[in-house]
Amino acid sequence: MFGLTAPQVAQTWADGYRPREIYDRTPPLQSIVEALNSGLFSHGDHELFRPLVDDLLNHDPFLVIRDFQSYLECQQEVSRCFVDTARWTRMSILNVARIGRFSADRAIREYCDDIWKVQPLEVGTAG
Repeated sequence: MFGLTAPQVAQTWADGYRPREIYDRTPPLQSIVEALNSGLFSHGDHELFRPLVDDLLNHDPFLVIRDFQSYLECQQEVSRCFVDTARWTRMSILNVARIGRFSADRAIREYCDDIWKVQPLEVGTAG
């Protein structure tokens, strides 16, 4: 797990969250944004990701920039675990065993009902 807790999210907004300040002092994040702006992931199009980058650096409604350092630390721990084959295998087995009622279909249905408030569309069959 990584990222802010719900109380930390509320406090971040209450404190006047400014994602660009985090970006300005986080070289790994700057490298990622530079890669997005370079056209590397968009067949040379330097403008394709501009709206995304501008939104992240100036608004970041989902606190992606704020959670970036926590993500890096979590990914480093994942990398340490992965090279320890016995530990990784045990963690993988326990993770699957603890899935419980998870289902992608159920999760999407709940997002549609509870978050997005959308209804499914009937799709006709070709024929």
